[in-house]
Amino acid sequence: MLSLFNKKSKNLLGIDISSSSIKLLELSKQGDKYRVERYATRPLPPGAVVEKNIANVEAVGEEIEKLATLVKTKTTGAAVAVSGSSVIAKTIELNASLTDLEMENQIIVEADQYIPYSLDEVAIDFERQLPSRKNEGMVEVLLAACKRENVELRVDALQVAGYEAMVVDIEAYAMERAFKLLSEQMDLSPEGIVAIMDIGATMTTIYILKNGNSIYTREQVFGGARLSNAIQSRYGLSPTEAEAAIVSGELPQSYETDVLDPFKEELTEQLSRSLQFFFSSSQYNDVDLIVLAGGAAATKGLAQMVQESLSTRTIVANPFAKMLVGGRVNKAQLKNDASSLMMASGLAMRGFMND
Repeated sequence: MLSLFNKKSKNLLGIDISSSSIKLLELSKQGDKYRVERYATRPLPPGAVVEKNIANVEAVGEEIEKLATLVKTKTTGAAVAVSGSSVIAKTIELNASLTDLEMENQIIVEADQYIPYSLDEVAIDFERQLPSRKNEGMVEVLLAACKRENVELRVDALQVAGYEAMVVDIEAYAMERAFKLLSEQMDLSPEGIVAIMDIGATMTTIYILKNGNSIYTREQVFGGARLSNAIQSRYGLSPTEAEAAIVSGELPQSYETDVLDPFKEELTEQLSRSLQFFFSSSQYNDVDLIVLAGGAAATKGLAQMVQESLSTRTIVANPFAKMLVGGRVNKAQLKNDASSLMMASGLAMRGFMND
């Protein structure tokens, strides 16, 4: 078995490899408080990652190496994640008296019952959960499998940068972990149905949590790059000029009404469709809270528009709201980037799961 869960390993770098950028985050823990030690982000060359699949290992590895050089970390172990679309996850029941090795052997023997691929093609792992509520003497076991290539490409990219993949996680579980942190930092109730909308540059992923546990994930090709493209088209700017104008705020007075508002309306509509798709495929017809994450989450007025349009409380994620911040970290920049660091936070926390 090639581990997707891996056991405790402190001082991990959380490295979020998306379709357009890489985000690196290092946390430490003082008592029951986390502290941000280092973080940085870098854009990826076009085509290096396509819809969360690594297409150019060398290019991704080189950007990770540049990030590590930038933050000057001595930590060499990292946690990365594979996307939900490439993962099969099932809860099965096994005899509670089995050791982990016995469970592993049984899963391997019976793998064809759970996984529609040859064992040679997949990385597979399992994690004990709660005792079965239906069958005495049995325990629920979370079984996860992913095409081996997707795991190995991430491991290889880290090796190019001189790092070791101590954990290859699953994005949905990293986001679930990050929400637990978010609910503590922002005084949110973890109960009920929560929709986390992770808005990337080219892809948006919806994660649905029930009482803090992941129950649904869906990806769609739509993201914040639409705004940059609209600015380029409207004002005749290059991609670099458009990004610089967004960051500096130096755009024409007509920008908000002609470009920003239509983008927010389109994004809100996409989020609404994602929720409707979830409702139509589940027993639920409402959510209690919407959390906006990702680079476009902090777009001016977006949370308010989503809240008013969908009649659901909507917030912008900030996993660092009450976290300690090290002296090497630019606090203002961290606050600006906070919503885009949810996945990296969930990954960096893996080293402290058993504390």
